[in-house]
Amino acid sequence: MTDILTSTEPATGKTLWTGAVGDADAEVGAARAAWAGWASKPLTVRVETLRRFANVVRGKKDEFADLIARETGKPLWEGATEVDAVVGKVDISISAYSERTSQRKQEGALGARVAVRHKPHGVLAVLGPYNFPAHLPNGHIVPALIAGNAIVFKPSEKTPAVGEYLVRLFHEAGVPEGVVRCLIGGPDQGRALAGHPGIDGLLFTGSARAGMALHRQFAETPHKILALELGGNNPLVVWDAPDAYAAAVIAVQSAFLSAGQRCTAARRLIVRDGAHEELIGNIRKLAERLIVDAPHANPAPFMGPVIDNQAADQLQEAFLDLMMKGGRPIMHLDRQAEDKPFLSPAVIDVTDVGERADVELFGPILQVVRVPDFDAAIAEAGATRFGLAASLVGGSPQLYDKFWANIRAGVVNWNKPTNGAPSNAPFGGVGLSGNHRPSAYYAADYCAYPVTSSEADNARASIGVGLRDPYAANELEG
Repeated sequence: MTDILTSTEPATGKTLWTGAVGDADAEVGAARAAWAGWASKPLTVRVETLRRFANVVRGKKDEFADLIARETGKPLWEGATEVDAVVGKVDISISAYSERTSQRKQEGALGARVAVRHKPHGVLAVLGPYNFPAHLPNGHIVPALIAGNAIVFKPSEKTPAVGEYLVRLFHEAGVPEGVVRCLIGGPDQGRALAGHPGIDGLLFTGSARAGMALHRQFAETPHKILALELGGNNPLVVWDAPDAYAAAVIAVQSAFLSAGQRCTAARRLIVRDGAHEELIGNIRKLAERLIVDAPHANPAPFMGPVIDNQAADQLQEAFLDLMMKGGRPIMHLDRQAEDKPFLSPAVIDVTDVGERADVELFGPILQVVRVPDFDAAIAEAGATRFGLAASLVGGSPQLYDKFWANIRAGVVNWNKPTNGAPSNAPFGGVGLSGNHRPSAYYAADYCAYPVTSSEADNARASIGVGLRDPYAANELEG
């Protein structure tokens, strides 16, 4: 009997989608068969096909946004923003491919030429997350297709409907069906795809734990590309901010957008002890006003539920654990209904919690840490194995320079939220946040590999050193 995967709406618990679990062998085989034909097409053909894809998505914006909102639980306005990002990724990826992988020729010795060109890897697997089920995998798929790769995409088992819909739009735009395949399934299918001998690489967005497992697995396959985009335990430092309300707005945006389900969300708010009351008061007043509701509610909510009840349970347990270890709640993590994963934004002072766990709490929990001086703030901000995003609000240019120089992260901001990174710049982290394969504008780097060629119109060669003189050998014989 065929296994069936079911997707439910977090906000209502209603069944949204059902589909048959796929087979990794079949999907990789289809992509393998189609890859050469796609790779052999001129770059202009691939680019124009992706431009058509952008137009197709643009024409389905309302329908697509509605599906994203219902399957993730995020507000409808945020679903629409995600669709816009899917569309925008095409032009950005075309520009990035032209800049990052451009063909170059130089003059070599003796009239030869040195050429640098790029080739696709072949068949690439893409494993997508549930928090941005269209935008984030699309950020891998589009540049990979432009480069000439074929794709087997396995969406998160929590958002399969969006993944299937995204692939359908690629096909509708004219990308051959064999070139982009959708593998429906759960962890077993993900492992089968990641370990399949028929793929030439894996592009992954997800948790640090899964990323570490993939890193170990791929250690024995150095011939395959592995790009990891993982999470973060991101610090937001507010220091001598002249406008406490503006700083509070940035903190709320950093911590609670997408119900805290962003890899760049601020997890730790670091403040000067004794000068933090006004800031915390403004954060509390603002967070208490945030509307937490279903995607299509009116008035529009700021945030919806987390992805499911299991995630909500784990976050509540983590918040309770912080309290048991000495954390002082400023805003409790309340559950609106026991059978729904709606959580209120929470703030907790963890200054007196000893041996705080360096983990990513993937939800609307902001931990406050009070420190005596800016050096201590930098030390606290850097007290993590992750290294994705960090932000300083307030301070002078000199203080920001010191912050920038001493923070180990791939995204370092000043007077801006930790989240909302631009797509026309590289995006990625260090430590447990990635493996030095930044995505967004730099995705072109891992979607094609450089080939260096020394070329000449005619073969001319000589060996000038290390040969015996043939005439001297004849004289000895005579």
